[in-house]
Amino acid sequence: MDYSKSADPYFTRSSRGTSAVSSEDSEDIRRGRFQNKHGLHWIITGLFVVGDMAGGGLVALPTAMIQSQFWPGIILLLVMTVVTAYTAYILGESWVIMQKRWPEYRQHCRKPYAEMGQRAMGPRIKAIVSICIDATQFGIATVYLLLSAKNIHDSIKAFSNNSVDLNFCFVILIVAAFLLPVTFLKSPQDFWWAVVLAMVTTTVAVVLMVVGGIIDYGTCNPHREMPGFSITQYFLALGTLLFSYGGHAAFPTIQHDMKKPYHFKKSVALSFITVDLLYIPVCIVGYITYGDSLRDSIINSIQTNWIQQAINILITVHCILTLTIVFNPLNQEAEEIFNVPQHFCLKRVLVRTGMMVAVVFVAESLPTFGPLLDLMGGSTLTLTSLVFPSLFYMYLLTSEKKREEGYKTADEIPSVQEVLQHTPRITLVFCCFVIVFGLFGGGAATFSAIRELSTTQFQYPCYVAPFLNVKGANSDDGHTACCGHFSNVTWAKADACMKFVKFYN
Repeated sequence: MDYSKSADPYFTRSSRGTSAVSSEDSEDIRRGRFQNKHGLHWIITGLFVVGDMAGGGLVALPTAMIQSQFWPGIILLLVMTVVTAYTAYILGESWVIMQKRWPEYRQHCRKPYAEMGQRAMGPRIKAIVSICIDATQFGIATVYLLLSAKNIHDSIKAFSNNSVDLNFCFVILIVAAFLLPVTFLKSPQDFWWAVVLAMVTTTVAVVLMVVGGIIDYGTCNPHREMPGFSITQYFLALGTLLFSYGGHAAFPTIQHDMKKPYHFKKSVALSFITVDLLYIPVCIVGYITYGDSLRDSIINSIQTNWIQQAINILITVHCILTLTIVFNPLNQEAEEIFNVPQHFCLKRVLVRTGMMVAVVFVAESLPTFGPLLDLMGGSTLTLTSLVFPSLFYMYLLTSEKKREEGYKTADEIPSVQEVLQHTPRITLVFCCFVIVFGLFGGGAATFSAIRELSTTQFQYPCYVAPFLNVKGANSDDGHTACCGHFSNVTWAKADACMKFVKFYN
């Protein structure tokens, strides 16, 4: 149905003129049950959400369990599951309110999350949301580019028996060069199969991680040690968890493409259960098998070479598929600023190449993906996944209740006092807890990640290291983080071991 912006929201415009919607359709709309006949089923949507969340954070989560001493980490993981699943649910309910109340949102909406911010809290918040989403997409693109380059670099070491000395910084450039032509395509948004395929590759990678960890248990577990307590490490673990569960910036867009957007709650339940079924086994196996020999990725700790390289390939495929989608909104935003035509032209090539150059520059400046992942999790992802959904839901719920109760000011942005007055007490308490948890935890995680980037895991930028005659990032001789506190125990080839570094400080 193509709804017009008439005064009466229950009228539709067709090629023959304006006619009333059937009473059945009108009742569905009043109840917030708008339907898109050509949209996605809720199961496909759930798989789409899994593909959006699982991936880069998966390989770092076992490290987060080591940093948080496992049992506190598992509890924190379950708390994060509940909190982020709840904010995904209320984000979906907020979009149902939007489609119920404003007919224009039943049609195409380019920036549903930003529009939600405007309707809930005003145009300034819309601008802030847009900036946060763009920063999030840019950061995720950088993290996934680094992770893809790292995996490919490790595979080159493995398949060449460390005989090929290819600088990691060059690998970043090569991956970006091969990826650039794909970003020239108009839009990959219709390629829903790409995200589902990314979920499939991640699932297979998880199975291989568990199998590899079980094979290594007999050799590695007797030599397993744990790092001492450090509050900074706890906050870094929190940043990793926030990154791993923080795909909310894309949720309104995904929900808008559903056949029945009001079924998004089913997609949320399916996706978060599936994500935990992927995350928890890897965390447990990583903890009980490897201990503090784990570094920023569990892939390097797998001692069986063919399993390690198969996981490398699968996770790299996931990252590249995700990158093609992550780059699209960034490119469209830049094209809107520079008034680039919709058709393929030189101006599009220049703008999209410039965006890729910007991402590559940041990747070459901060060539270690672990702390950068924590930084993204603690900053913009905290806002888009915890703070904004809670605020927008309370404000939209208050506005909707005022309209139902006949307030003359129902079309105005509610005041803080009205939000406190009209929001149900349980909802108010939980949303306020989520906001405080997000601001405090995210702030601490951001500070810890910046400290880690500048001290413990500091790496010279790729364009500086050659002039200082120092080795760049990921230049350790081997491709495997061998077991034991000093990374010197393995049943595989000893010359594959990375040099010992004190990773947890």
